[in-house]
Amino acid sequence: MNTARVREMLNWYGSDNPGTLTNLTRLLTHGRLGGTGRLVILPVDQGFEHGPGRSFGMNPPAYDPRYHFELAIEAGCNAYAAPLGFIEAGARDFAGQIPLILKINNHDLLLDESDPMPAVTSGVEAALRLGCVAIGFTIYPGSAHRVAMYEQIRRAAEMAKRHGLVVVIWSYPRGSGLSKAGDTAIDVCGYAAHLAAQLGAHIVKVKLPTDHLEQEAARKVYQKENIPIGTLAERVRHVVQCAFNGRRIVIFSGGPAESDENVFQEVTAIREGGGFGSIIGRNSFQRKREQALQLLDKIMTIYAS
Repeated sequence: MNTARVREMLNWYGSDNPGTLTNLTRLLTHGRLGGTGRLVILPVDQGFEHGPGRSFGMNPPAYDPRYHFELAIEAGCNAYAAPLGFIEAGARDFAGQIPLILKINNHDLLLDESDPMPAVTSGVEAALRLGCVAIGFTIYPGSAHRVAMYEQIRRAAEMAKRHGLVVVIWSYPRGSGLSKAGDTAIDVCGYAAHLAAQLGAHIVKVKLPTDHLEQEAARKVYQKENIPIGTLAERVRHVVQCAFNGRRIVIFSGGPAESDENVFQEVTAIREGGGFGSIIGRNSFQRKREQALQLLDKIMTIYAS
C-alpha cells in the first residue's frame, strides 16, 4: 500500500527517475510491513562470504537456494537479497512473488586478510535480466582498499540509477586501520552510514553500534557536546541522524545467530531509535524453518507495533 509514510520517504530521493522510485515503492509496500516505512529483508550472501558448511550445516535444507525464496515469501519479508547464483536458481520459479536484491560484489573468507577487498561478481545487466528491484554492494571503511571500493560503487550506482534500480550499500567498517572494537564503534558506524549515503545509497545497511569511541578526535566532540550514546536506542538514533538526518533509509544487520530474546531486544531498540528495520540472515535461515518463521513473525510484530 502506497501510504502517506511511503510517499514522504520517496520525497527524500528527489533526483531519482520514476523507474527507481517505482522499485523503491515496491520494496516499501511489499510484505507484511508494506506501507509502514519499516523493512525486514532476508539476505543470504553468507555461503559466499563464510562458506556453505559454516552457513548452512546447522539447517541442511538451506543449502538449496529455493529454500530461501520460500522462507522470505512465507514470512512476508519486504525483499530477498543474494549473490548471482542463488538469485538465478530461483528467479524463474518465484518470479514476481518477492522483490529481489542482487548482491553484485562479495568477499570470501578462504584467506585471513587484514584489509578485505570484495570481488565484483555480477552487475546491473544481470539484475535487470533477473527482474531485480535493486543492487547491493559492500564497502569496508577502514580497509586499505576502500578508495577502490568507493570508485566501484560510484560507477555501479550511477548505472543502476540510470536503469531504474535501487542502490543498497552494506557499509561494514573493517580493516587494518581499525581495532576490532572499532568495527562497531558508534563514531565509526555513524561515519560508515554517512559514507554510504554520500556514495548514493537509497538504503544503508550497517551493524548495530556499541558505545565504544574509536577516533580520539571524535571522542572529544562526543564528550564535549554530550551526544547521547548510552543506550542502544540512542546509538541507533545517532546512526540514523548521520545518514542525512534520517532522510536515507538505514537498516541494521542481524549479525551471528543469537538467542531469540537478544534478537527481540535489539529489534525493539532499532524501532525505538527510529531505525527503519532489519536485514536478518543467519538469525533466520540457520534456525529450522518453523523456528525461523516464528522469529520473523515476532520481529515484524515488534516493528508494526
